[in-house]
Amino acid sequence: MTIRPVLFCFAGLAALMSLAIESDAARSAAKPLPRGFVDVAAVVPGVAADLRYAGEDNFVGARIDGYRAARCILTRQAAEALAVVQKDLAERGLGLKLFDCYRPKRAVAHFARWARDLAATSTKARYYPAVDKRNLFKEGYIAHRSGHSRGSTVDLTLVRLANRVELEMGTPFDFFSPKSWPSDRSITADQQFNRRILFEAMTRRGFRDDDKEWWHFTLANEPFPKTYFDFVIE
Repeated sequence: MTIRPVLFCFAGLAALMSLAIESDAARSAAKPLPRGFVDVAAVVPGVAADLRYAGEDNFVGARIDGYRAARCILTRQAAEALAVVQKDLAERGLGLKLFDCYRPKRAVAHFARWARDLAATSTKARYYPAVDKRNLFKEGYIAHRSGHSRGSTVDLTLVRLANRVELEMGTPFDFFSPKSWPSDRSITADQQFNRRILFEAMTRRGFRDDDKEWWHFTLANEPFPKTYFDFVIE
């Protein structure tokens, strides 16, 4: 006879805790972005996303600091330019898939700490099999500042709209190797062609490419060219 009230109390407490968590989540979701930034999903219809740093499927092997939600945030100008790219590609039955967008400064610092930890090599086989981890800074794969923190840089690839399957690009996203350079010719002709489609689609609408990462593009006329932001993605 004395057990039922106790169980009821625990059940009631659990319900209250659940409501509090849901309320906190709602407040976080409703939190406004800094002036000039937007959620790309609200601006680019049908865009696919696999935002790697919001989970453990990345070269660090852990959720990255500053990524509390899997959201692609960009400056409005960059997002609107992506919307035009998406529309252009749709005429060929293709679309964009996002890997990373705005990146807080604290995330870049997390990358740097990981790079200095020479014992943390669990992801080496997948992401940097031919690179000595001691050389990641020297060879330019890890840096202390990133253009992503200015809010107008995006990492992305192409998918077929019919099935959302990625086109073959010769290497995966974030593969630390000269094979990831847009100029690499060791990949197949079809893979080079797919990279060219992405390059032309992006540069036609105001983005510039990167000479070491086929997936990396920055809006040429970015609105915050000298500001590195650190607001959390939530």
